Amino acid sequence: MEELFQNALGISYPWYIESIEFNTEQSRLDIFLNFQRGATFKDNSEDDPSGKEYPAYDTFQKEWRHMNFFQHECYLHARVPRIERDDGKFRLIPPPWSGKLKGLTLLFEAFLIQMCRSMPVNHVSKLTGVSNYRLWTLLELYVNAARFDEDYSELHAIGMDETSAARGHDYITLFVDLEEKKTIFVADGKGSETVSEFADDLQEHNGKPEQIKQVSCDMSPAFIKGVREKLTEAEITFDKFHIIKIINGAVDRVRREEAKTNPLLTGARYALLKNENNLTAKQKTIRERLCLPGLNLKSVRALQIRETFQQLYTTASCEEFEARLKRWYFWATHSKLEPIIKAAKIIKRHWDGVLNWKNSQINNGLLEGLNSVIQAAKRKARGYKKPHFKIMVYLLTGKLDFTKVNKACLPT
Repeated sequence: MEELFQNALGISYPWYIESIEFNTEQSRLDIFLNFQRGATFKDNSEDDPSGKEYPAYDTFQKEWRHMNFFQHECYLHARVPRIERDDGKFRLIPPPWSGKLKGLTLLFEAFLIQMCRSMPVNHVSKLTGVSNYRLWTLLELYVNAARFDEDYSELHAIGMDETSAARGHDYITLFVDLEEKKTIFVADGKGSETVSEFADDLQEHNGKPEQIKQVSCDMSPAFIKGVREKLTEAEITFDKFHIIKIINGAVDRVRREEAKTNPLLTGARYALLKNENNLTAKQKTIRERLCLPGLNLKSVRALQIRETFQQLYTTASCEEFEARLKRWYFWATHSKLEPIIKAAKIIKRHWDGVLNWKNSQINNGLLEGLNSVIQAAKRKARGYKKPHFKIMVYLLTGKLDFTKVNKACLPT
């Protein structure tokens, strides 16, 4: 039996299983380990690179929670050796199964992290009996350790966008590596200072602010200010989905105003706002009816202006893109549709960033997808405190390599 569990636990010299106790009433398995008499141990701390091995000076009794064996909770027990180095310093030498958090094994920690990726932390706590506090401490420890080793020296293009951390006006800003498709930094708030914090974090991970050449973001004045002040070599591309959202909002305002006097537009909101390939059969019928030439609806003209703008992104060259954008701008500003005119003027004020899309070909579509994952996790958990929410963002969308922290973790 000892040999079976020794192989299952991956125990090797100088460690061995001394005894096993199984309590059926408590549904608990206790495994007692020891090390061979006369065994020596290395101190792997940075201040002792000699690699010298020392005999145990004394020992301390320790306990670790391990993976369940079927439905039975499992605990490991062992005397942990303490050594006295040649320089007179004492060091406690943790056994190879000891986790990063006191009282847990590495394998159990890897299991908990995987569970927290799949379900709310509160549910994991109820299933495993590990407290919420300990789980969040574990996740924070692993996230910080994995991020410490991240290297951003080859980072050149980023996307940035805010997302709500809680109800009201509580936000965080995500910074995403558009090439690796992962979140690399999370800042509190959505002001220009978030870019400054990102620039500082970039330098802590072997990067430089001047290496960032392309940034995709919305038209937030705070984001623009932050990029221009801190990422001085970057060209801004205004996210096309954000621009289309602005124009779509203008279309809806035209529809709402016209619906006050035209009952045909009642219930037609999504028939006008959705892209044609996303329409249901009923919505297609409604749109076809509204588009009849004799009706000459303002809402339909607004729709056509939006669809024409979307088609700009299919142009073959920068020159054609700019020429067609100019013609679109003239049409929109002479449409006599006030919401559309306002939307066109917003685009005019951000002209260079709109045109830059043709060169950079970047957008925040990836950010929208990551944001959906984050918000879905938040809804499942019925909300997170902001520090916990930031940890979950890294855990779910950061593609962090926890195998550098714990080899038992599954690779991302």
